Amino acid sequence: MTRQAAAPGFTFTFLASALLLAFAPAHAQQAQQAQQAQSSAADARPADDPAMASVVVLGSRGAARTALDAAAPVGLIGAKDLQTAGPLELGKLLQTLDPSFNFSSTFISDGTDIIRPATLRSLGPDQILVLVNGKRRHQQALVNVQQTIGRGSAGTDINAIPMSAIQRIEVLRDGAAAQYGSDAIAGVINIVLKQQTSETQLSATGGGTSEGGGALVSASANQGFKIGNDGGYLNLTAEGRRRGETNRAGVDTLRVNPPRVTQRIGDSLAKDKYFWYNAALPVAAEGEFYAFGGVSHRTGDSAGFFRSAGDGRTVPAVYPNGFLPNIRTTVKDASLAIGYRRDLADGWKADLSVNHGRSELDFHEKETINVSYWYEPKPGGGIYAASPLEADTGALKFRQTTVNADLRGPVTLAGRQLSFATGFEYRRDGYAIEAGDPVSYQYGRTNNPAIVIRDQVGGAAASGTQGFPGYTPATAVDDSRHNIALYADLEHNLTKELLLGAAVRWEKYSDFGSTTTGKLSLRYDPSKTVGLRGTVSTGFRAPSVQQKFYSSVSTNLNGAGVLTETLTAREGSAVTRAFGIPNLKEETSKNASVGLVLRPLPNFSLTADLWGIDIDDRIVFSSNIAPESGACITAAACPVKAILDPLKVGQAQFFTNAIDTRTRGLDIVAEHTTRWTGSTLVLSGQFDFNRTKVKNRHSLSPVLSGAQLFDDAQVTLIERGQPRQHHVLSADYTTGPWNGNLRANYYGEVQGQGFTAPFVQTWGAKWILDATARYSFSKSTSVSVGANNLFNTFPTKWDPVRAAPFPQLGFTYCWETCPFGINGRSFYARVDVSL
Repeated sequence: MTRQAAAPGFTFTFLASALLLAFAPAHAQQAQQAQQAQSSAADARPADDPAMASVVVLGSRGAARTALDAAAPVGLIGAKDLQTAGPLELGKLLQTLDPSFNFSSTFISDGTDIIRPATLRSLGPDQILVLVNGKRRHQQALVNVQQTIGRGSAGTDINAIPMSAIQRIEVLRDGAAAQYGSDAIAGVINIVLKQQTSETQLSATGGGTSEGGGALVSASANQGFKIGNDGGYLNLTAEGRRRGETNRAGVDTLRVNPPRVTQRIGDSLAKDKYFWYNAALPVAAEGEFYAFGGVSHRTGDSAGFFRSAGDGRTVPAVYPNGFLPNIRTTVKDASLAIGYRRDLADGWKADLSVNHGRSELDFHEKETINVSYWYEPKPGGGIYAASPLEADTGALKFRQTTVNADLRGPVTLAGRQLSFATGFEYRRDGYAIEAGDPVSYQYGRTNNPAIVIRDQVGGAAASGTQGFPGYTPATAVDDSRHNIALYADLEHNLTKELLLGAAVRWEKYSDFGSTTTGKLSLRYDPSKTVGLRGTVSTGFRAPSVQQKFYSSVSTNLNGAGVLTETLTAREGSAVTRAFGIPNLKEETSKNASVGLVLRPLPNFSLTADLWGIDIDDRIVFSSNIAPESGACITAAACPVKAILDPLKVGQAQFFTNAIDTRTRGLDIVAEHTTRWTGSTLVLSGQFDFNRTKVKNRHSLSPVLSGAQLFDDAQVTLIERGQPRQHHVLSADYTTGPWNGNLRANYYGEVQGQGFTAPFVQTWGAKWILDATARYSFSKSTSVSVGANNLFNTFPTKWDPVRAAPFPQLGFTYCWETCPFGINGRSFYARVDVSL
């Protein structure tokens, strides 16, 4: 992507749009009739109409189609799926129902404990685009900088959306950057909110786990109101949930005597509150104003690493038996989209909208101490022997405003009828880091590293609060960037059997340039029972503002025992300049897929899609770059040390375009429905196979090689951190008032070596079975009972020898990559009432 390439892309898009719009008024009447015949039913019915259950809008701006008729694979999760799946968190529910989606469990990973990484097709959280009612959803403020899936990314906080507000979910498993913009490399998820106005929907759930902890209490209410007599509506949702913590830590045999459990390893305590809305107000017969969005407030209570009594990072006078730092997080999320859409002459439709979203993550540390405060020499002799035991440690904030103007309708070009869409988008992204309380980051009360402060074992005292040190004024930032985009989208039935589609998009960013991407789609149905589909596309992902502006500083001991700074350096900093690390540039991608659709029987369908995604210059979080150990005769013999020591940096890490990856996969989906008098049995199987390979590690630094910049442990996390196989088998049986559902998820093996290098720990493949039974007393009242992970399956245990010392510290099961968590069996009972 270069600035010089911007003009041709802009010119092409502009001229194509102008030309096609010029043709529209004179030649659109016949095309209008064809399009109206196809889509009038979709436009007329409410979103919760059962007849619309298989219709999707994602992946095409033309006529509404069923998922099986689409030119690209689209998964559809309906209202019944949402009700019977079991999990009450949207991320876990998506993982349970769609095998291409992964929602890895995390713990002892700071903010990632409350905002877990959501991925599609085993790529990164920031390579998936999330829409709500077809409009771009803002990203999260948190940057995943711990050794977890999605390390170095800032995706979308999928759990900020309450499930009780959702009518259905569409998952486009195809590259769509040319259609929907940056981030859509792996695919797009569109969450459609409820519009119902006929009833009050109440739901209450309670449950727990058979291994202890994890007590769950949840309640929700969804109320719809009619506005006028022309289809206006206001739908409101309130939801609250409390999920208790689970702790599956083993006994610590190394740090305490007698041995005991010292860690909290499992789900954190979480309290979630939501209020969401979805509304439309018709204006005459041709148009309507609409608004949707909501607010959520979630708190998390997790833990850091245990500090033993003899550790220099604790104070025996305060914590004689050692202590476990307590990390409290508060996630605040808000969004509001408002717009106006209307029907124009000759079958055209226009849509103008403004969408604003904000994400904030506040950190607060409890059960902590600043060792340097406690042992700081006091004027006149002695030490202060005082330190706060809790503190605010800072906040991360992300804000996004998007303006869209979209126009679609039928045109006739060169004697052919086409569905055409074009539009403009303006987006501004902002990012801020707020410093914590001084005690959370300072080295002593004056923050002067020249003062010698010794801890209880005679070493240099650690600065800041233990567990999660605060963000410093040096890392505080409040910056933004903006971009504009133009797109054009065409679809045409060349014959009754052959559909062709094309999309082109031009985007320009204020901070690094512009690009043009494109996509071609084909759907061929030689008969009613056989269909072929395929797509090829180019894509890109601009570096996020989180990746551009995030940094953190903490004062720690280097390998020589000297008090120095450890820095997560943003682009353009003294550290990145010294290493020769250039500013971030965009990722570029090439996507291709080919698929087969079979409908040999009215009640049976089978699809198979083979796909591939190549990503060049992928933005990643580097390995920890530390000085060379041992004696250095000359500066040339220890180039990293020569750079870091003068900057007083003990080790550094940064975002960089360090790798090229190739991902290949196969998705197979089969469904069979059998109906008897009063009974229905639906059997389905979804099979996801994928494999990611790091093709190349490269570095423009004259000091660091590609293998130093992105070491083997990070390669393993990219290639093997997510399951290469994830399958979902389900059976749903309904007879009279009874419904039963069995769903089995197969998670392939995963690997990690982030904490055990060079040893690669393998966590084996597992089957997880969920079961639900529901009885409907009437159309308005039902009771459900269920169990997730019915057979109490746990991940493979750590290797007690080669993974040492982690098993001896209490790490019994997985850590850096846990596809289905470590809670074991959970159970619940649910009551649903409609008034």
